[in-house]
Amino acid sequence: MRNLAFLFEKMFASPAFGCVPKKAIAFNYMKSEKTIFDRMLDGGIIRNDDPQFTKIFDQVAITRVLSIQLNNATDSDEIRAILSKIIGKKVDETTTVFTPFHTNFRLFITIGKNVFINHGCSFLDLGGITLEDDVLIGPNVQLITENHPINPSERKNLDLKSILIQKNAWIGAGAIVLPGVAVGQNSVVAAGSVVTKDVAANTVVGGVPAKFIRLI
Repeated sequence: MRNLAFLFEKMFASPAFGCVPKKAIAFNYMKSEKTIFDRMLDGGIIRNDDPQFTKIFDQVAITRVLSIQLNNATDSDEIRAILSKIIGKKVDETTTVFTPFHTNFRLFITIGKNVFINHGCSFLDLGGITLEDDVLIGPNVQLITENHPINPSERKNLDLKSILIQKNAWIGAGAIVLPGVAVGQNSVVAAGSVVTKDVAANTVVGGVPAKFIRLI
């Protein structure tokens, strides 16, 4: 590694590179500092005084404008096209989304094929939300990846954990899925439930907080 560093130092200090000072090089090729978006997906605390925190609000501002367009659209193809712009990924033509649909950030939502999302849903995706193929999301479902520390002096910081809804799972009307939860394949979350921990595959859960009801 030392030899490689020496080689890069000599190369960048050569006349061909304009005699770049050694201090200016700082061997950035050996470092890869994570952006705030990388750290958000890693999960955990994002401080509200983070130097890059404004980058979040830049995306939120874009989301607000696009969300108005989305929630005034009436054609399914138009809804998919605008939602694709919002999340930065193509929404497959087999997926159906009823408006209104709400998200605060946008860029960390992944939606699989043949997914159905009913009206009035809110996806708070700062920590990352993934819906695998064939997922059903009932009306007024809330997927929330964002929390805050309990300590009052730290409460404006973000505490992020991702949500994963696995293939063919069904989230019933009005259910709330909280940060860090994975809902297993084929599982059902009963209407009105608050899901605070992982749901095993092929099970039905319900209640506040959601508990195991039976196997499928």
